[in-house]
Amino acid sequence: MAVDYIASLKTTRMQAVRDAIDGDVGAGTLEVHTAAFGALLITFTLADPASSVAGSVLTLLGVPILANAGAGGVAAVARIKDNSGDVIVNNLTVGTSGTDIIISNTTITNGAEYSLTAGTITHS
Repeated sequence: MAVDYIASLKTTRMQAVRDAIDGDVGAGTLEVHTAAFGALLITFTLADPASSVAGSVLTLLGVPILANAGAGGVAAVARIKDNSGDVIVNNLTVGTSGTDIIISNTTITNGAEYSLTAGTITHS
């Protein structure tokens, strides 16, 4: 059976995630990788502040965000880091719809420009 939290605690936990992303001076990043973090494909520099929280949902701000790919491959998983490079959120799903992180295309070509069009994390 899955653990469930009261609504106010879900909000508090998501606010803590938001604060951790923005805790350092400067913007955090969102990295898009191939499956199992095999290769780093794209690094998007997030807005500062990076997100807002409403209830149990954290939503990325400042989208769309553009970035050029540093490698080629199929995007599968993402992580958010603070400005110091500390991983704050790991194992986010990536796709063109219906995932935590929405990007313009999941077939990534080295050097090509891609768009981070949306990102939401919902507390379960």
